[in-house]
Amino acid sequence: MALDERAFFTDKPENRQGRYQCPKCRRPGDYSIRWVRRSKKDRLPSGADEADRAKFAKLRDYLLRLDDEVTCKACGKKFDIPSQQSLLFVDQLGGLPNDEDLEREIAAASGEPEPAPEIKPALPSRFTRKSSGWK
Repeated sequence: MALDERAFFTDKPENRQGRYQCPKCRRPGDYSIRWVRRSKKDRLPSGADEADRAKFAKLRDYLLRLDDEVTCKACGKKFDIPSQQSLLFVDQLGGLPNDEDLEREIAAASGEPEPAPEIKPALPSRFTRKSSGWK
């Protein structure tokens, strides 16, 4: 008799941040999305047959998204999470770039110059002089 898939994995709940834009009010926001991390057990469960051994050898760790919709922080309307991806393999997740690196790569590919850091002008001396006290 074949074992159930849950016998091969340990489940651990996890929250991950996601940046989504509300389709109603068009305001972006960061939302906490619930996921379950399913990690492959270190050894095969007892009572496994040859088919289970072959299946266990091919298994990988993955994340399964539990939330399908979120509530907008600005307008309060519920909307579906726009990604159709509700399952992520953990080994693919490690290679994803963060948002800052991604923005820099997009700017470099489009030929736009790197934005210069904002330089504030010096304050006039009347604001930096030591006060002589009230008269």
